Amino acid sequence: MRCNSTLFLVMLFASTYSAASEPIKVASKNFGESYILGELTAQLLEQDGFDVERRFGLGGTLICYEALASGEIDLYVEYTGTIEQAILKLTERASIAELNERIAEKGIRLLEPLGFNNTYAIVVTRDVAERNGLHTVGDLATARDLKVVLSHEFLEREDGWPGLAAAYGLSSQVVGMEHGLAYQALNDGEIDVMDAYSTDGELKRYDLTILDDDKGFFPEYLAVPLIRKDLPARAVAVLRQLAGILDDPGMQAMNAEVVFGKRSFADVANEFLVNKGLADERLIVDAIWPNLVRNTLQHLKLTGIALAAAILVGVFASLAVFRIAALSRALIYFSGLLQTVPSIALLALMIPFFGIGMYPAIVALFLYSLLPILRNTITALTTLDPTLIRVATAMGLSNREQLRYVYIPLSLPSMLAGIRTAAVISIGTATLAAFIGAGGLGDPIVTGLALNDVGLILQGAVPAALLAIITELIFELIERLVLPGHLRVEAAG
Repeated sequence: MRCNSTLFLVMLFASTYSAASEPIKVASKNFGESYILGELTAQLLEQDGFDVERRFGLGGTLICYEALASGEIDLYVEYTGTIEQAILKLTERASIAELNERIAEKGIRLLEPLGFNNTYAIVVTRDVAERNGLHTVGDLATARDLKVVLSHEFLEREDGWPGLAAAYGLSSQVVGMEHGLAYQALNDGEIDVMDAYSTDGELKRYDLTILDDDKGFFPEYLAVPLIRKDLPARAVAVLRQLAGILDDPGMQAMNAEVVFGKRSFADVANEFLVNKGLADERLIVDAIWPNLVRNTLQHLKLTGIALAAAILVGVFASLAVFRIAALSRALIYFSGLLQTVPSIALLALMIPFFGIGMYPAIVALFLYSLLPILRNTITALTTLDPTLIRVATAMGLSNREQLRYVYIPLSLPSMLAGIRTAAVISIGTATLAAFIGAGGLGDPIVTGLALNDVGLILQGAVPAALLAIITELIFELIERLVLPGHLRVEAAG
C-alpha cells in the first residue's frame, strides 16, 4: 500500500512539474501594435517567473484565433469589435459578458479590457481632404478618381470594406497593400485613401485627417487579452494587472516610439511596464547577430527537412510509376496543381490539420518541392534513348538491374537539376512560414513590413538570397563530384 502511495505521489509530482515547466505561448498578429501588446503580456508573465514562448507576427486574425482554439498558443491580445464581427460574425453589438458567453464553447475567454479603443478609421492627407471636400466617410461616395488602398484583412472582413461600402454606398475600386507600407505611399501622394487604426502613431506624425464615421458603422475595438480557459490561475491574475492601464493617447505614443523612434517592441513595452511599476528596470538590447544565427538555422531546418522528404518521395514515386504513362502524367498533374495554390494560402490551409509552427510549414514546403523533382525525374526516365534500353534487355539485365545501371545513372543530371530547383524554391518560400509562427528568416521580413523598416526587411531578405546562392554553388560542386564528365556537359547544355 505504501509503495502504491509513493508511486502515486511521484506521478503527481511529475505531472505537476511537467505542467509547470510548459512555457506559456504568447502570440501576436503581424502589425506593430500587436507586437507591443504581445511583449507587454509576455514580459509581465516573465517578471512573475513564467517561462514564455513568443509566437509573434502570425498572419492575421483567423490564424491567431484558430491557433488559440486548437491549443497551439495560450493567449494573444484581440479587439472586441474583431471578436464580434470577424470571429463570431454577429449582426448585433455585444458586451464583454455576451462575447465571453458565446466564445466559451471553444475553451476561450476574454479578460478585462486594457483601456483603449483602437477602432478602424478611414484616413486621407489634409491636402486631399481640402481639395475634395472630404469630412465624412460618406463623402467618398461622390469623390472621383481617388486611389483607395486598404490592408488585406480589411478588404475581406465584414466589419471592413465589404460592410463599409454597403453601408455608405461606396463604389471605388480598391487594391490591397501591407498596412505599414500604405502610410508611406499616402504621405508620398501615391495613394489618396487608406484604412488605419485610430491609435496608429503615423496619424499624428503625418498630420492625417480621419474621416468621420457619421453612420457609426465601426464598433468599439477594445483591446482585451484572449486566453485559453486552462491557463494557470496565477498567470491569469498576472495578466489582470493590465486591465484599464492604457488609454488611446498612451497607445498611440507607444506605436510612434517604435515607428519613428526606431526602438524595439520589447524596449518600448519594457519602459511602459517599468513606469507603471509592473517590472524591474533592465536593459533590453536587440541582439542582431544571435537573432540572425537563430533565424538562419531555423530556416535551414525547415527547408532541409522538407527537401529531404521531397527527394525521398519524389524520386521513389518517379521510379515506381515512370513505366506507366497514365500514372506518371497524373502524378505530375497533381503536383503541378499544388503549385498553383498561393504559398500563404497553402500555409493557412495546413493549420486545421497541423496547427501552427514548424510542422505545417514543413508540409507546405514539401508539397512545393515535389513538382520540380517529379517532373525532372520522370521526364529523364521516360526519354532515355530506346536503343540503350533494348541493349540492356538483350544483355539479360533484370528491371532492377536496368534501373541501377542504366536508368538512374543516365537520369541523374536531370534529377539533380530538379532537386536543385526545389531547394531554391523552398528557401524562398520558407520566408512566408513566419506568418504561421514557424520562424526562420521570414521573421525580420514580416516585422520589417509591419514597421516599414527596410533594415529589418534586409536582415531576412539578404541572408535568404545568400542561402539560395550558396545552395546553387553546393549543387554545382555535387554535380562535379558525382557526374562523369560527359554527363556534366549534357546537364549544362
